[in-house]
Amino acid sequence: MKEILADYNFTELKRLAEEMGERPFRAKQLFDGVMRGHDISGIPALPAAFVQRLLGRFEDCALKIVKTLISSDGTEKYLYKLADGNIIEGVFMRYKYGNTLCVSTQAGCRMGCKFCASTLGGLVRNLTPGEMLSQVLKVNALHGGTPAKRQVTNVVLMGSGEPLDNYGNVIKFVRDMAAEGGINISPRNVSLSTCGLVPRMYDLAEEGLPLNLTVSLHNVTDEERARTMPVARAYKIEDILAACANYFAKTGRRYIFEYSLIAGENSDAAHARALVKLLKGRPCHVNLIRLNDVKERKLSAATERGAQEFLKILTEGGISATLRRRMGADIGGACGQLRAGYLGENGNG
Repeated sequence: MKEILADYNFTELKRLAEEMGERPFRAKQLFDGVMRGHDISGIPALPAAFVQRLLGRFEDCALKIVKTLISSDGTEKYLYKLADGNIIEGVFMRYKYGNTLCVSTQAGCRMGCKFCASTLGGLVRNLTPGEMLSQVLKVNALHGGTPAKRQVTNVVLMGSGEPLDNYGNVIKFVRDMAAEGGINISPRNVSLSTCGLVPRMYDLAEEGLPLNLTVSLHNVTDEERARTMPVARAYKIEDILAACANYFAKTGRRYIFEYSLIAGENSDAAHARALVKLLKGRPCHVNLIRLNDVKERKLSAATERGAQEFLKILTEGGISATLRRRMGADIGGACGQLRAGYLGENGNG
C-alpha cells in the first residue's frame, strides 16, 4: 500500500513540495484539494506531470464509499473500502445543533466487547490519521460541504475500533482536523469513546486537547462488567473513575459514561440504584442506550418502558442522564454491523 496524502498536514505538505522540486504554492493547492475531499487526480490546477509523480508515491484515494444505507429517521450509514481493500464504516446523524459523523479508528477491534459487532473478526489493523480524516472529508463533501461551510460539524470516535488502542494516530488526526485553513473542527466538538484503557486516559489528559471523554461503562461491578467487556479484567471500575477524575482536573471537562441497557444483564432497578451510588457527586453525565441487537452475540435491548424507568431512578437520584434516541436501528446502526454483514456476504467473515 502506498502512502496517504491526507496523513500530511500543511507544514508536512510544504516539505513534500520542496522535496519534489515544486514551488511552495503547490502545498496550498494540495492542502486545499485534500480538505475538499478530492482524490489526487481530481485536485484542480495541478500539472499532469506532478500528479503522476504523486501517484507513484501516494494512493489516489484513501477510501471510497462503496455502500450507503439511509434510515427512516434520516441517519446515513456508509461502508468504506480502504486503499488496501479493508472495510470500515461510519454513520452520519442529523441533530438540531448540527451534523455528527461517527468515525472508525481501526479496521476491526481487539477489545472483544460482546455487545459490539466491530470485534467479531478481531483487529485487522490501525487506521492512519489520514484515513480517519478522509472519512470526515469525504462525507463533508458528499453533503455539499466545504472547509469554510462544513456539513460535518461534530465528530464522535465511536465507530469500529478502540481509539485509545491507536493512540498516536488518533491524536494526530484530532490535531490535523482542528488545523486552521482546513476543515477546522475543534476538539471541543469531538467525542472520544473508550472502553477504559486507563493508562492512555491519563496520557490523554496531558495532551491539552479539550475532547469530550466518553467511557463505555455498561455495568456497576467489575465481575458483571467482565461478562460483556474483557477489558474489565485488566482495569477496575475504581481505576477508571480515578482516571476520569484526573481528566476533569486537567481539562475542566466533565466526562460521560455510556451505559447500554441489555435485557437480563444490567437494566433492572437494582442496577440503576447501584449506578446512582457509584456516580453520585461526580462531574459526569450518563448516556443511556437501548442496545441495538447484535444477533451474533445473542443479546437484546431492554424495553422502552424499562429504559424510561432506569432513567427515572438516575435522575431522581441526582445523576445527570439522558436516554439516547435510537438512530439507524433499521439499517444496522450499531458499531460494526454493516461491516460484519458485508464481510459475511463476501466470504470474509
